[in-house]
Amino acid sequence: MTENLRPSGAHSTDQDPNPYASPYAYDGTAHTGTAYAGTEGGYPPPPPYAPTSRRRAKRPVALLAAVALAAGVIGGGTATLVGQLNGGGSETTGSGGAVNGTTVSQSSKGTVSGVAEAVSPAIVEIGAASSAGKSTGSGVVITGDGEIVTNNHVISGAQQIQVTLSTGRTYTADVVGTDPDKDLALIKLRNASGLKTATLGDSSQVKVGDQVVAIGSPEGLTGTVTSGIVSALDRDVTVAKDDSGSSGQGQGQGGQGGSGQWPFEFGGQQFNGDTGEETTTYKALQTDASLNPGNSGGALINMDGEIIGINSAMYAPSSSASGSGSAAGSVGLGFAIPVNTLKADLDTLRAGDGS
Repeated sequence: MTENLRPSGAHSTDQDPNPYASPYAYDGTAHTGTAYAGTEGGYPPPPPYAPTSRRRAKRPVALLAAVALAAGVIGGGTATLVGQLNGGGSETTGSGGAVNGTTVSQSSKGTVSGVAEAVSPAIVEIGAASSAGKSTGSGVVITGDGEIVTNNHVISGAQQIQVTLSTGRTYTADVVGTDPDKDLALIKLRNASGLKTATLGDSSQVKVGDQVVAIGSPEGLTGTVTSGIVSALDRDVTVAKDDSGSSGQGQGQGGQGGSGQWPFEFGGQQFNGDTGEETTTYKALQTDASLNPGNSGGALINMDGEIIGINSAMYAPSSSASGSGSAAGSVGLGFAIPVNTLKADLDTLRAGDGS
């Protein structure tokens, strides 16, 4: 017999067809504590499946490693997604995992509170004093150095104009130009700078049903905010041109020394007193946002915070018959001069050609 001797644990080769067979003869009888037959000090055969077991052990280890790697990728992606959704987690804010933030003012866009917060600083209260008395209206700041748009009937005949900002600071103002036919006026503050200004929108894009916000100083209540919708377009509204008779200075806080009536005519009928002999008619936006005496000259604003109209008149049954001398409150029919009318008239107002 030819012996095939190799060191213990050596790997088999192709020339070794039975690598696990013992090189020593075995007679089939049990031996305890003695060497196997065939040679003195012989070794027992190796376990029959040990090498196969070693080969298979590598596969589960590799599989577990792959599963762990995959779980790490999926888990990492989930953590990134959750971090982005929750807006938190410092590990998700590095390169490639930045979270897009948004400001509070941006998130408030499209809400009444957001519009009020953004535009209120550009809306002022106007106090106009004349020999006939004193009235209160509103205005819209359009330049940082103090140009303010308002209604002509708010400042018509005024001998002194005081303007109060939303901060409470007061300025004296001068009339730059007026356009009685459009019931528009432009005044300018003395020695003003760095003022918050309003953005003029496009009234041609306004549709019935659009949500709007009105800001002004009704009855002297500075910075009052109301909201509603645009309820109609191109309404013919007639108002007084100046302060003759019961017009002009009668609007506001009861018109101390005046008639205490806010002139307004609609549909051939007169409300809150006579509009006077000189009137003008214009196309207006109609809104159900509450307007009251003192809102004149204030802003009608869309939900993007843009001025779409200058509030100018309201429908309200006259209370003059009772002798109270005060105008009735809003019944949800207010009117505003479209902002495109104002924009087309700005150069004329600045030149003072309409005065």
